[in-house]
Amino acid sequence: MSYNKKTHLRQNIDAIKLAFKLDKENREATPEEREILAAYSGFGGIKAILNPADKPEDINRWSKSEVELFPMVQELHEVLRENTATPEEYKRYISSLKSSILTAFYTPQPIIDVLAGALKDSGITPTRFLEPSAGTGAFISSFKEIALNADVTGFEKDLLTGKILSHLCPDDKVRIEGYEKMEGRYSQHFDVIASNTPFGDVAVFDPLLSNHEIPAVKQSTQAIHNYFFVKSVQAAREGGIIAFITSQGVLNSEQNKPIREYLMNSCNVVSAIRLPNNLFSDHAGTEVGSDLIILQRNNKNIVPSQRQQDFIESRKLSNSISINNLFRDFSRVVQTSSKIDTDPYGKPAIVFTHKDGVEGIAKDLRQMLSADFSQHLDLQRYQTYALENIAQSVTQQPEPKQQVPVSNQSMG
Repeated sequence: MSYNKKTHLRQNIDAIKLAFKLDKENREATPEEREILAAYSGFGGIKAILNPADKPEDINRWSKSEVELFPMVQELHEVLRENTATPEEYKRYISSLKSSILTAFYTPQPIIDVLAGALKDSGITPTRFLEPSAGTGAFISSFKEIALNADVTGFEKDLLTGKILSHLCPDDKVRIEGYEKMEGRYSQHFDVIASNTPFGDVAVFDPLLSNHEIPAVKQSTQAIHNYFFVKSVQAAREGGIIAFITSQGVLNSEQNKPIREYLMNSCNVVSAIRLPNNLFSDHAGTEVGSDLIILQRNNKNIVPSQRQQDFIESRKLSNSISINNLFRDFSRVVQTSSKIDTDPYGKPAIVFTHKDGVEGIAKDLRQMLSADFSQHLDLQRYQTYALENIAQSVTQQPEPKQQVPVSNQSMG
């Protein structure tokens, strides 16, 4: 099944219309309406929404391959205008869409289900769960299946996506703002932090990290995928789990070595698996390499191992491709074929594909995760410090379920 821009754009507009309707009627979505909301997939694969569409003659400035989307892009803008009180509010929605266009590629649900299921089978049932780049809450929904009573928090910076998320997760703490807004009181708080993090060299200003005394922490704010790891290391409690689908640059980039050293000084590597470039093809319309990295917080007596050192080190091959030492062979890659090509930025890269699509990727990933968890997950550490966390939570004040009205949202 190939990615169909027209179908996804239609579903996105219908979900946005419904979210505004639910706001006006001040009610929760019905089961049927939840299905419409859940079909929202972001605009990462539909860059045509950035094209001019204010007046009919703007269609002449569109490429022929995207002309069929013109009426629906006009409709999208009209929906936003009709449901915003001022031109400034409308502009905030448009600005938010533009900011998310490069990063809004949602993970296929079967992949997330495999991750959550493998953790559950290994004895991980979080009491406090965080998804720091929540989208429409795919990770939240999977982890709530394995931990029905978990206290769940989700951050989503895009205004429209956050609005939809708040209707899909009415009983959870939904914060429609960036991860950088999470306060210091959440230090060492969460049992499990899991997400598909934003990719790219986008800088983040976080008052807690941007001027940090540790150089690697400060450096992490210069690239959003590095930032999410460092922020989460500080937010995960001892023994807690951080599981991110992220850019290959986290592990491959030679300039990220200080970041990886920082991570290995405070975490153990539970799993590091390279995912095929066609993982997002059908659901998000893009082919990009990514890694699943799972760390366990351990700030007490880490013994350096060869595996930890391999995580830190990367090298440049003769063809100028940088690769992490964990991937010196293909045993840590979910794939059925590979070739030398270029990445989305035009740089040389090894491109992996899986001939059996999402179902095949999920099957192979499950086997690799089961083996990694049996060998490298310290369940005793997770459970020991979970009891401490529960004891501490007795004295904490409850938080509001939803926060940040549109008029106060930070566009970052």
